[in-house]
Amino acid sequence: MTTSTPLLSRRLALGAIAGSALLTALPAMAEGRLTDVRVIDRDRDAVLPLYRFRGEYWVAGEPGARYAIELLNDSRERLLNVVSVDGVNVITGETADFDQAGYVLEPMQRYDVAGWRKSKREIAAFEFTRHSRSYAARTGRPDDVGVIGVAVFREREAFHLPRPPLPPFPPFDRSEPRSGSKSGPQLQERSHSGAQAGPQLGTGHGDRERDRVGETEFERRSNRPDEIIRIRYDSRENLVALGVIPPERRRWRDRPSAFPGANRGYVPDPY
Repeated sequence: MTTSTPLLSRRLALGAIAGSALLTALPAMAEGRLTDVRVIDRDRDAVLPLYRFRGEYWVAGEPGARYAIELLNDSRERLLNVVSVDGVNVITGETADFDQAGYVLEPMQRYDVAGWRKSKREIAAFEFTRHSRSYAARTGRPDDVGVIGVAVFREREAFHLPRPPLPPFPPFDRSEPRSGSKSGPQLQERSHSGAQAGPQLGTGHGDRERDRVGETEFERRSNRPDEIIRIRYDSRENLVALGVIPPERRRWRDRPSAFPGANRGYVPDPY
């Protein structure tokens, strides 16, 4: 099953972003009142587990892995989703603000935001990388590396559709974006502290991929978001060091033995 083409917006709303629609089980998501958000490791075809720590959501990224931000419009109306990564708008490349371009999703539509928008046909893939190699740091904006944000806007005088039942989830299948696909959401235009085990992760400007978009109009009901979802990320070892992920307890049998060759039994039979 695919979704309708995604759109971009400017002052009202530009845009449809085409990409593969993602219908899968929901083992880990940031559940909003309007939009649900998950982070997908595209190289492993896996939803990253979500950790709750001191009032914030966290995910553990794998250095070098490509990832996507999955959006689900869990409402009965069109929604504009302004998405930022490391404090940068993923469509325009501007320092993120609420009045910028975003993705417009139809009721119950899912869409993967898989990269930095380069044109109506291409993106540069998101990939976890060292802080110094992140797109934000390389463009002189290193202060907000390590956070994903989604600001959700309702539409003025929106027409509410009857809420359909969710279809059965197909097998989990995320790999390369489907070239020439015309399904997806729409776009609209317009550091943490603590002990770390290794370098902080950021989001790099990866390889170009085909991802077609269109345009639509969307008038926001308010200049302020109706909902803001924030997910922080770093490497697993850093999240363990920060206390976000509990360290694995070492079992007794894994401890070193003073007499590892000791055997209380007798000679075994040959095989």
